[in-house]
Amino acid sequence: MTQECTIVELLGNTGDPVRYTVTDGATIEKGTLCIISDPRTAAANTASGAFIGIAAAEKVASDGSTSLALYTNGIFDIWATSGAAILAGQYVKLSGANYVTQAGTADIEMGTVVGKALETTAAGVFEQILVKIGGVC
Repeated sequence: MTQECTIVELLGNTGDPVRYTVTDGATIEKGTLCIISDPRTAAANTASGAFIGIAAAEKVASDGSTSLALYTNGIFDIWATSGAAILAGQYVKLSGANYVTQAGTADIEMGTVVGKALETTAAGVFEQILVKIGGVC
C-alpha cells in the first residue's frame, strides 16, 4: 500500500498504543487505518467500518503473530480522497483503503470518524492532510 499514514506527532503516552487481536493470516502495514470487529479484533480498513487506530508496526501474513498495537492518540498525515473539500476543524471519516473524507453527524454514531482535520484540502484532489486522532468524539 502506498497511502500509509505518516506520524507527525505522537501525543499522550507515545501515541497511547492499544494492543488488539489480529488474524495470523492478516497483512497490515505500518501506518494503516484499522477497523474493529468482535471480539476486539483489528483489521486493515478496506471500505468503511468502526475506526480504532493506526497500525504502529507491520503485521506480516502467517508470521504467527496474533496481536498488533495501534496508535490511538496523535497527529498524522493521512490521505484525503478526491471527493468533497475538507475544511480545517471538520471531522473526517474512513473512505476506502487508507483514505479519509468529510464526515457527517451520522458518522459519529457509526464510529467511522477518524479524527479532526487540522488543515484544508480542496475538492477533487488526492492529498495528505494533518489529522488529529484520539479524544475528538
